[in-house]
Amino acid sequence: MAIEPLNCFAIAAPGLEPIVARELKALGEQPRIDDGGVSWDGDARSMMRANLWLRSASRVLVRVATFKATAFFELEKRAKKIPWEQFVAPGCVAEFRVTARKSKLYHSDAIAERLMTAVSSRSRALLDKSRVAPTRHAQVVSRQPQLFVVRVFRDEFVVSADSSGELLHMRGYRQAIGKAPLRETLAAALLLASEWSGGAPLLDPFCGSGTIPIEGALIARRIAPGHRRGFAFMDWPLNDASVWRKLLADATAGVLASSPVPIHGSDRDAGAVTSSRANAERAGVAADIEFDTRAVSAMAPRTAVGLVATNPPYGVRVGERSTVRDLYARFGQVLRERCADWRVGLYSADPRLTTQIGLDFHELFRTTNGGIKVAALFAG
Repeated sequence: MAIEPLNCFAIAAPGLEPIVARELKALGEQPRIDDGGVSWDGDARSMMRANLWLRSASRVLVRVATFKATAFFELEKRAKKIPWEQFVAPGCVAEFRVTARKSKLYHSDAIAERLMTAVSSRSRALLDKSRVAPTRHAQVVSRQPQLFVVRVFRDEFVVSADSSGELLHMRGYRQAIGKAPLRETLAAALLLASEWSGGAPLLDPFCGSGTIPIEGALIARRIAPGHRRGFAFMDWPLNDASVWRKLLADATAGVLASSPVPIHGSDRDAGAVTSSRANAERAGVAADIEFDTRAVSAMAPRTAVGLVATNPPYGVRVGERSTVRDLYARFGQVLRERCADWRVGLYSADPRLTTQIGLDFHELFRTTNGGIKVAALFAG
């Protein structure tokens, strides 16, 4: 890939930036927490590796250009110098997501229009100048447009190419979804923030679609979350597919045959348990997780220690609070009686409900789930 070193940026949900930074450090990078995510200086290999291995990030961007422009003629001039052809193959479509604040150029649609014109004009000029047969990429239309994220602040433009394509939480396994699904990245973030890495049993008594147990099984078996999906960088004209094949082969070689610890998920909703099993099957970890239908009052851990990690109901709907309050109280009673030496990590949208559990929680981070502000809490 021609532009190296690369300045990369992993977008993270609010509150998850420190977790993403720890993941990148584990991959050998030197991350810097910035507004909205984590940046690092790397190369094509580190960008691919981040897409393959990051469990809590939303997408990985590659900075294409930075410049200042206070008028549209300046923007057009700068945009024509950007090597768009390294990220958009002939026949593919570019798409722009623009945000502008405190700048003379503030109309996002007008900015996107100028950038789109620059992509088209540069591509035509290069084709006319080369006088060679089109590459194989000219015959391939990408399944989705190549996204560019453009941030403008105080007239400073930062243009970045999305290397991920679909958001990174789209692992490919969660097709059966429960009533209140938890994104894969949030499930993984709760486990990582609880410092769980597959060394102790894991139990989720409100498993819903099974996301927390499945993410736990992927962590326990050292399975890369992106090993079964494609990424936008695969369509880049200068992409070196051999680098990706090597990364994927190395990741596959490090997978454990089975989870070294028991992983258990349960829910009182039989339909949710059926969905969990189907999702685990698609993720390739069905044999590593025991799912069953049971109420939280019937929770029966089989070991003396472990981690309870869960996303209990939030009680946000009208008339639901009193029922959920009783559920939290019963959950706390079961934890104290049957999981006295277990650690507990959970998401909560209401501190008043959390107090019903009766454990001494401290906050790991704050984020949002489905538009609801939640806190990740931990006790133990």
